[in-house]
Amino acid sequence: MTRENHREDVAGRANVEDTPELLAYYDELNGHHTGALWTVANKIEPWEPKSTSVPVLWRYADLREKVLRSVGLVTPEKAGRRVIYFNNPGRTDVSAAVGWIYAGLQVMHPGEKATAHRHSASAIRFIMEGSGAYTVVDGHKMTLGQNDFVLTPNGTWHEHAVEETGTPCIWQDGLDIPFVNAMEANFFEVHPDLSEPVAYPVDDMTKTWGNAGLTPGGGAWDKGYSPMFKYEWDRTYEALNAYASVSDPSPFDGTLMEYVNPTTNGPVMKTLGASMQRLAPSERTKAHRHTGSYLYQVAKGSGSSVINGQRFDWTERDIFCVPSWAWHEHANASASDDAVLFCLNDLPVIRALGLYREEALGENGGHQPT
Repeated sequence: MTRENHREDVAGRANVEDTPELLAYYDELNGHHTGALWTVANKIEPWEPKSTSVPVLWRYADLREKVLRSVGLVTPEKAGRRVIYFNNPGRTDVSAAVGWIYAGLQVMHPGEKATAHRHSASAIRFIMEGSGAYTVVDGHKMTLGQNDFVLTPNGTWHEHAVEETGTPCIWQDGLDIPFVNAMEANFFEVHPDLSEPVAYPVDDMTKTWGNAGLTPGGGAWDKGYSPMFKYEWDRTYEALNAYASVSDPSPFDGTLMEYVNPTTNGPVMKTLGASMQRLAPSERTKAHRHTGSYLYQVAKGSGSSVINGQRFDWTERDIFCVPSWAWHEHANASASDDAVLFCLNDLPVIRALGLYREEALGENGGHQPT
């Protein structure tokens, strides 16, 4: 449907003028906790998605000092988790970074441990800096390095810590908290012992399930999330480059690979998906838009993105969001090195409900005016 057809004064759309009699009628309906559909129809059934989220770029250079400053202000024991969260100006009512996705930057110092807990919300971690960090999920301990992608699925006991011999660590937290709250289905529970004991060899899940093209003999997994709780950066980047060497890039996403559940080849969790995409030196993608909310983190390199006509220049560790149905395109600023973007999204929900839709920009050679 073309934009000029997005008029409300056409047959099939609500276009009722108020009269004293109608206004009195609406008051009567309100007294019975009811209302007339035609008074709200055009708002709740828009011609196309109208996200309240706005494009935002969170610069790591601006936030790093503020995140580290929280260490001297609150303890993990008092705060639960020491996180500075992203508050999209259009989603402040639900504390979301974009759409129904919550995200923030968590910091821990050597020797610190956050209390073990579990919740209905699904969560991810993407490690940004530091050494010695680890996560324990249902007894499985995972050591964490920069750009590693970690799952803490809904309903799993988990805790985070940094070894005494480590350095201050910062990572991105991403959760579906706003979505689960909207479904009125969120629970939170603190571990009765405040800690989740390690019950398996360190990094056992990645060593068991993370071998390309191979499934463990006798391996069985019937949970709704991936058993591979940690996806290592080195293996991911190697796979991305290997794929790029034998394939043509997408005109809209460069070379993109999705993180998957190795037992189903589906998304890593039922509500949150993730991907990594590579932009070759000087590569500039064309603009497209799709349903679903995207939260990008720059894993490597520098460049820019144009989102709904607004340009955002980014560099390593910056984070930016693309709201649902927003035009977007990316460009690598380097003529000699690649740029890599990690993306957290809600596509598993969008796809499962049959709501995914995509459109390419047809004008101006596929590029937005800025």
